[in-house]
Amino acid sequence: MSFVIPALDKTATPAIRQRINLKTKPAGALGLLENLALQLALIQSKSRLSLNKPVLLIFAADHGINSHGLSIAPSEVTQQMVSNFLAGGAAANCFCRTNGIELFVVDAGIVKPLPDATGVIQQSLGCGTADFSQGPAMTMAQVEAGLALGRHVANQHIMAGCDLLLLGEMGIANTSSAAALLAAATDLPVETCVGRGTGISDEQFELKLALIKQALQRPYAKDPQSILAEFGGFEIVQLCGAILGAAALKKPVLIDGFIVSVAALLACQIAPDCRDYLIFAHKGAEAGHEAVLKALDATVLLDLGLRLGEGTGAALAVPLVKAAISFYNDMASFADAGVTQVVETGVSQ
Repeated sequence: MSFVIPALDKTATPAIRQRINLKTKPAGALGLLENLALQLALIQSKSRLSLNKPVLLIFAADHGINSHGLSIAPSEVTQQMVSNFLAGGAAANCFCRTNGIELFVVDAGIVKPLPDATGVIQQSLGCGTADFSQGPAMTMAQVEAGLALGRHVANQHIMAGCDLLLLGEMGIANTSSAAALLAAATDLPVETCVGRGTGISDEQFELKLALIKQALQRPYAKDPQSILAEFGGFEIVQLCGAILGAAALKKPVLIDGFIVSVAALLACQIAPDCRDYLIFAHKGAEAGHEAVLKALDATVLLDLGLRLGEGTGAALAVPLVKAAISFYNDMASFADAGVTQVVETGVSQ
């Protein structure tokens, strides 16, 4: 499957920077918000920026490797947490309500499929992946189907008016899959990529390391689709598709924590131009998150020590996106306000 991502036209960068610098503040005084406003202005290509119908998609799936007990919870908890999302009781629900974000859950392949319900998008690739420590997690056909399904659900919401897509995930043991994907995609040492997830014991951590190392020792092709087939999760491959689909439609994507960042890394390896459409919400506490952010040359908006997933970091970053849009649209210029401009040297002009 090919994804045509329009390269971001950056010819307007000097003019946009000039507009930002002429606001009633010292140049650069709003820090990362200025970079965020610049990115949004380049993506939207209009004089007034907008934020309409932000949507959080939580992709949920289970992982065969959890048969080894690598998590503090059994795989059945994935379904239970999805039910909690649908009941409105999770942290992601709270933060979405606070910030005016619509939330949907995508069943990408949980062990016990959910009945049809409001807020559930059914596009399961199977009842959990195979155990990737013993062989490929999924087939190449499932990878291609997952990419297409992720693109489809992103396109649906964008066509309905969403111009900021937030991505989250839920899947017991999906930090194992993400760590293996990161190691395979970057050739980083496994120890750099593997963390303790939701807080596993020393014994579980050593087993997690050993099983991932065992998996990485078998021969596999190094292209991103093959890496996804070997070590991926059904939610991770659909996250990749959603990222690529949104970027193809020139919409910004707010990336959550470790697992979604790894999906972003694979998406950027499939289509490098999608990188310009990604906004990185936060740096989480999972060991490999800093490594994947470095691989993506990403600067995050928040560093709160989060390690929950669900899209919680992405939802918490939305007020900063709104703030960047607000100052870009409505903050007075020096000329408008009749204020003497202050140059970087501190000398008035």
